[in-house]
Amino acid sequence: MANHLTRRDPQHPLGRFDPFSDMEEFMHDFFAPALRMRDVGNGRMRVDISETEQAYLVQADLPGVDKDDIKVSIDGNRVSISAELKDEKVMRDGGGKVVRSEREYGQQYRSFVLPHEVDEAGAQARYQNGVLQLDLPKKEGTGGRQLAIQ
Repeated sequence: MANHLTRRDPQHPLGRFDPFSDMEEFMHDFFAPALRMRDVGNGRMRVDISETEQAYLVQADLPGVDKDDIKVSIDGNRVSISAELKDEKVMRDGGGKVVRSEREYGQQYRSFVLPHEVDEAGAQARYQNGVLQLDLPKKEGTGGRQLAIQ
């Protein structure tokens, strides 16, 4: 098999085509809307939950949400978070039109069950820089009971 070099003209439209990097970019652009719909469009917010001896610590990513549009409810060991992303219409001077918009809006909802019941009276919530932080103390005496097999 003979090896030979092919001269490319960078000014020619096909001379700039790199099949590997251009295909990767094409595939990313092609699948990006579907991936965004899977993760964000269905109202799924990203949540981290950690546990200490006394409490659960929850961090939920809610960028672009106003603090007043977040609701947290606790029912025993079930925690529910809902948030509303509002569509802000941007009016440009000169009557310009929006060419592309990727900003999300709508309702997001997330609910999860924790192993222990939460003490609602001691629960605290803070929202800063797009992150909701929940401190959820465990209710005393709700550790459950393990049954002995007979």
